[in-house]
Parts: sequence; structure tokens; C-alpha cells
Amino acid sequence: DLGAGSCAAEKVGEEVYQNLLSGVGLGAWYLCRNIPPGADPLGPDNILGFTTGLFTGTGAVMAGRWMAVCKSPLTGGWGDSNCGGTLAIGIKQCGYDAIFVKGISPRPVYLLIDSKGPSILPAEEYWGLDAIEAEARLAAAQGPGKKPSIAVIGPAGEKLSLISGISNDLGRYAARSGVGAVMGSKRLKAIVLRGNRPIKGGRPEEIKAKSRLYADKVRAANFPGFVPGSALPLMGRAMSAMKRSGPMPGLLTTMLLKRWGTAMNNTLAVANGDAPLKNWTGSREDYDRSYYSNLDPAKVNEREIRKYHCYSCVIGCGGVCDISGIRDSAGQGSLLAAPQGSPVPAGEMPAESHKPEYETAMVFGGLLMNKDLDSIFLINDMLNRAGMDSISAGGAVAFAIECFERGIIGPEDTGGLVLRWGDPAAIIALLRLMIARKGIGDILADGVAAAAKRIGRGSEAFAVHAGGQELPMHDPKVDPMLGVAYSADPTPGRHTTSGDLYYSTSALWKYVSWAPRLGFRPKSEAREDSPENALRNVAQTCFKMLIDCTGSCYYAMLSGLDNYPLFDLINAVADWDKSPDELMEIGKRAQTLRQQFNAIQGAEPKSFRMHRRASGDEALASGPTKGIKLETDSMVASYWKAWGWDPSIGLPTSQTLSALGLDKLLGKESPHAL
Repeated sequence: DLGAGSCAAEKVGEEVYQNLLSGVGLGAWYLCRNIPPGADPLGPDNILGFTTGLFTGTGAVMAGRWMAVCKSPLTGGWGDSNCGGTLAIGIKQCGYDAIFVKGISPRPVYLLIDSKGPSILPAEEYWGLDAIEAEARLAAAQGPGKKPSIAVIGPAGEKLSLISGISNDLGRYAARSGVGAVMGSKRLKAIVLRGNRPIKGGRPEEIKAKSRLYADKVRAANFPGFVPGSALPLMGRAMSAMKRSGPMPGLLTTMLLKRWGTAMNNTLAVANGDAPLKNWTGSREDYDRSYYSNLDPAKVNEREIRKYHCYSCVIGCGGVCDISGIRDSAGQGSLLAAPQGSPVPAGEMPAESHKPEYETAMVFGGLLMNKDLDSIFLINDMLNRAGMDSISAGGAVAFAIECFERGIIGPEDTGGLVLRWGDPAAIIALLRLMIARKGIGDILADGVAAAAKRIGRGSEAFAVHAGGQELPMHDPKVDPMLGVAYSADPTPGRHTTSGDLYYSTSALWKYVSWAPRLGFRPKSEAREDSPENALRNVAQTCFKMLIDCTGSCYYAMLSGLDNYPLFDLINAVADWDKSPDELMEIGKRAQTLRQQFNAIQGAEPKSFRMHRRASGDEALASGPTKGIKLETDSMVASYWKAWGWDPSIGLPTSQTLSALGLDKLLGKESPHAL
């Protein structure tokens, strides 16, 4: 409690773990019970949680994820963001499954937890530092011995940008839902963890054996070395030309991630229509080979100096890159011109930075019609240091460029800055204003929904978001289940919860009695409003909630159950013998609790509907998704109905809450919970 300056440990009843495991389930249970209705997301009543998972530290493979949970200042409803790195194991080794923070400190502070327990310490000397520098200094301040795990915000979080995130491991990000602004509102600069408590699961030998089997499969799965990155667009074009789709081998994605990381999708996504271009109005005919070939993952990897693995990961999709020479290759330093207070001063470039992920590369590539790869490396480092979500930041820049192009804003609004598609110097200059919250940047720093409200004059038509959150770099017209998730998930605009691709690799129908079988079918069937498609979406979401309750990785999920033995690992860690159907009920509870939080806070799920461009109401005139329109409203209603939620408003019914036992879990002592 930062307002009181106190810390206390709470024991959680066994029934909570039995029904929700840990991770996002524990977070949703705690927040539903303890955040009062109508709480100000940036006020003292909001609670920011850092949760681990059931698997964390038990020896289970691919279990290095943690989640930030809160009431989102960006959407006004449930907020969460998933991250890798080393924080999850750091929390668990301090003896906790989660850390929850409420109140507002009168001055900047950080939370230290070590062998002596928790303490709240002054952080004025770190306030104002960028996230990378602050983490390095906080780590050095702890002295010799075990390296601490640290979560920290940058200047964007301090300045309460609603699109700010939380950094861990020098640039791994819990970026979405505005979690950084919540941390900044509490004047909490960082959490520093230095525990050493042992952790073990229920059946250690079984955990070890199951994990080794998966690890061996991953090590043996290698994409052919003779295939260059330049061949990926051909693969994308072939995918877009196919008339039918069906089950896919999960290890195919694993092989691509091992070889190139998420950058493997840079060019493949443009070619198959997955990548939104020119603020969702363009196609691969606009962002053609002369553009996208510059984002070839092989070119990205030329700067990679070492692979990066999160805790307990055997895939290693990340990378650390040498970016020291960018100022010479990006216009003789012109891109580095920076206003006072920039997190990267003019002419000074760090030697190393985390490799740009696909989302960052595409939002600052195709969405802005930018083909300058060096500028994307620079932007990635800028945003990591500032602590700003790259997806939302890029969406805000695209919105601003289109508003400028259409005459809604002009040089008098931008401080003389001329905004053009594909102009890296202008993009970077605008980002620096956003990070500093100066001029037009102050308006854009809270995302496109807030910016359109302030600018007005019809700009709302070009603000692409769902429920206040900017959309990721995946077009739901290619993956319709993804579009339902954008519009109907408790945290809208989220691409990691459910999708046709995920279901096609999952093999859920082999393990779960009620998961509809997936065979090869016309692609058009995925766009139909049918009970089977809705139930597939529910099943995949339950699967993802189990991933998030255990602290497992999204890319382990993409490996599919034929490879990643999630159900077996849950039973081994918890010392259970539950069936897959019983375990999927835990996923149902976690997802329903996330939506129940929205009910408690008065959020309206119907207002989360994704933008018309994403659904095809404004149809594209060319490219793989030419003329496609999704029946978004009816598909969302069917999805909610399949959950046992009211299909007209999207909120859980009392019958469903009772059937899942959530009424008992939330308890009478918390009257606002139901």
C-alpha cells in the first residue's frame, strides 16, 4: 500500500488455486474482489498486480511469463499485459505468487524485496531516467551477489501516457492496456526482486521428463538452412492463394521462430495479407516488394549479436542487436535530432538493443509506408527506453499522418512538422514529441481514441482501435477468429488470445471432448457465423487462459498439444490427475472472471467493436483481402452466447457465474464483486 507506506503478505485459500491455478486467474480473482466499482484507473483505488504462474520455477519448460493486471486507463475495463524475461522467477523466489500494489506514494519510490522481506525505498534519483538506464542503475545499487529481477517504467509511464508499458530485462515489455501509466500514477518507478527461496512442483521427475521431451522436439525442429529469408514472401503468396485451410503442424512456427524470431513474419505477412498497411487502407500492391524487401528477417538478423531466451525457454525467439552504427546509415545523423529531454540524446546511440519484434517492425514499417529498416531499429530502442507501447505508438503516428494528409491538422498544429507517409525523419520527430508530451505529441501520447476526441473534425474515422486500444498488426479478414477476439475479449484489440491460426496448430479436438474437430475446409467457412466457429473460439481462449494461469509462453501454445504437453504438466506440477475437460473449466473461469471485472466496473463490451477498416466495412480494393467483409456483430454475439454470457451485452449471466462456482469464489465479504 503505497499510500500508507506499508507491505503485508496475504495467504490465498486453496479453493482459489484449485479453481484458477495462478497467473491471470489469480489476478482476475483479486482485482474483482478489491477494486471498487467506478475506480479511477489512475487513482489510489486501482490495483496494479504482477502475477507469476503455476509452472514458474518448478522446472517446467517454457514457463517464464508474468502478467501485469489492473483496471486499464486506456479502455476503462479489464487490463492485462503479458511479458517474458526474468521477473516471474524473481517474484516466485521471493516467496510470492503475485505482488499487488494500491495507493499513491507522495514521492517516487521503488519496492525492494530481498531476504529481509519487502521495503519501500526512495527513487527520486531514478525518476526521469529511461527504463533501460534506470534498470541498470538499480541493479548496480544492489551491490555484489545475485543479479536482481527488475520491472521498471520509463518517462512515458512517469508522464502518464495511456499507451505506456512496463519493462523487464532491459527491454522486454508488458506493453499493452496502459499498465505503465498505472504504475506511474502510483509514483512507483520499479520493483526490484532478490529472493532465493526454492520452488518445486508436485511430481518433479515427471515435470522434468515431460519438459525434456518437448525440449528435444524443439531442438530437433530446424527450418532448412538453405532457404533464405527472401523466400518467405513466396510462402506468404502461396498461403494467400490457397482456397482451403486446416490443421497445421505446430512445430513449423517453432522452426521459423528459432531461425528468425518474430521477424520471420515481416515479409510473409505483407505477402499473405495479414499485415495492415497505410493505416489499414493499403495492400501489398501499395507496399510492394520494393518496400517490404527491406524488412527481410535476414537483414534484421544481420545486426543480431546473440540470441535472447526468456527464463526456461528453449526456443529463443528474441535477440540482442548491435545498433551502434545506425546514425551513419540513417541519413548522417539527421534521424537522431532530438528535443531536450529525449530518452536518446542527439548523436548518442547505445551499442546494444533488443531486436525489433514483428509488431514493432510492421507498425513502423508497413502501417506507415516506411521502408527504412535502420529507422525501425532506432525507433525500437527509443520506445523501449521511453517505455511506450510500440503498437499503440505506431497506430497514433499513422492516425496523425492521415489527419495531416486530409487537412484535419496542419503545420500550425504540429509545430511546423510536415507529416508524410514513409518519412522516417518525420516519424521519429513526432515520436520524440509524444515521449516528451510536447505539442501535438501530448495529444497523441494517450492513443488514437483520446486523440480523435480532442482533435474532432471527423478525425474519428481514421482512429483505428477497438474499445480504445490500437489494433495489432494482424488483419482479421485473414483470421476471422482474431477479429472476434479484437471485438469481444475482455481486453479488446488483443491478438494473443485466440485465432484461427492458433486453433489450427492446437490439436485441441484430439484432447478436449467438446472442442470441434478441424478439417480442411474452404477459407470462407471461417468467416461464417456458426456455432462451431464460436465454440472453436471459446476452446482456443480457454487454452490460452490456461497458458496464462500457468505462466507459460504463447509460442509454446502455438507448438500445439501434440508437442507441448500442457495438460500433463499441470497435473504433474499440481499433483493432480484431472482430465483435459476438467482443466479447460479453469480456463473458462479465468476468462469469465476477466469479463466479470468489466461488469463490476460498468464497462460496455459492445463498445469494444473493432474499427470499420479492420472488419472490412470499408473494404480494400486490392490485395489478398480485397472485398472481404466480416459479419462482426453476429459473430461476436454467437461467441458470447457460447460462453454463457448475455449475447446482447456480452456480460456473464448469474447462471453461468454460479455454474462455474465464481459466485462462491468472489464471496459475500466483497459486496461489489457481484
